[in-house]
Amino acid sequence: MSSPNTNGTGVPLIDLGPLDVVHAFWIAGMSCDGCSIAAVGATQPSVESLLLGQVPGMPTLILHHPVLSVEAGEKFMEPFYKAANNELDAPFVIICEGSIADESLAAASGGYWSGLGVEDDEEGNPQPVPSAKWVERMAPHAAAVIAMGTCATWGGIPAAVGNPTDAMGVMDFLGEEYRSTFGLPVVNLPGCAPVGDNFTELVAAVLLFLQGIGPLPAFDELGRPEWLFGETVHRGCTRAGFYEEGVFAEQYGDKECLVEVGCWGPVVQCNINKRGALNHVGGCMNVGAPCIGCTMPGFPDSFAPFYKKPPGTLVSSNSSKVYGAVIRRLREFSNSSLNRTRRWNEKGHVPSGWGHVAEPNAFAKMNNYFYKKLQHAGNVSPNRFHKTSAPVTFDESKEKEVA
Repeated sequence: MSSPNTNGTGVPLIDLGPLDVVHAFWIAGMSCDGCSIAAVGATQPSVESLLLGQVPGMPTLILHHPVLSVEAGEKFMEPFYKAANNELDAPFVIICEGSIADESLAAASGGYWSGLGVEDDEEGNPQPVPSAKWVERMAPHAAAVIAMGTCATWGGIPAAVGNPTDAMGVMDFLGEEYRSTFGLPVVNLPGCAPVGDNFTELVAAVLLFLQGIGPLPAFDELGRPEWLFGETVHRGCTRAGFYEEGVFAEQYGDKECLVEVGCWGPVVQCNINKRGALNHVGGCMNVGAPCIGCTMPGFPDSFAPFYKKPPGTLVSSNSSKVYGAVIRRLREFSNSSLNRTRRWNEKGHVPSGWGHVAEPNAFAKMNNYFYKKLQHAGNVSPNRFHKTSAPVTFDESKEKEVA
């Protein structure tokens, strides 16, 4: 990383806050608009709370979005030109949705892939301005560049093998040496679509940093927020316990681990299971869908064909089935023992009107006896209080039983 006082080109960096206003320019490339939908569905914090200045310590955020903004035409485009010419009276952040296409390929036949606004060409004819051109113009003056969604971060579906656009992520487009005026490389927030709360939380963290009252958030080697993408899907999955016990779903709709019906969760970095897709509700595996790796740089090519058992399961899940079968039986044994009260054990009967509860056989009773011995080793067993007729007290200093 370049010096904290320059952006790698010798240009002095803007001093950190306090800031009164920060502009946010939303630029869409090869996109389905799913990232915009995810963002406006966020709740912690919500986009509205960021725009209305309801988050303590935040500067006023002015959003320039091609769909959400009330301005249109030249009035809408005016701030973009000021930002590109470094004429804004406040710092600004670029938020890129969608991958960046190679516009030279489209220009060769007189077309374009994605654009925003209109400018006259050399012959005076109005032509759309490619989104890539806006990123190229504005990025050198931006306080931060945030790539929103997998298409913007890694290229995503528009960059899949065989595509005609030579699409790429913003990080590839701007290059390894790029630094914002605040010294930041491209910040990446993958997901197809990303979790809305992940985005607004990241924006809040970056704004607090730009404001000078918060630390620079921790990012990994690929520019992802480490606190959001530091763990795999599997570690936060509600179905992970089934994997540990070697029990797997055989078809969609089953409640068990989904690895053998095409889930890549054990190797994919994402927090959607723990956070939910929208307002802490949903999330792929939470609602029965296997993870297809949409947050990863290798998506989609490295995870195709979807919904097919990953090759790694030949070792991992088969190993889990072997040791998991033993673990599962041991846990079932402990569960049956813990599902009984002391009174029921003494009377040898569970008075349930719901169904018959089988009594443990001699082998189970013997195992339970030795299990309890291990459980209470070095401690006072509750059974000793029940069996003794003499009053029992404790020497608290020595924590030993005395009669």
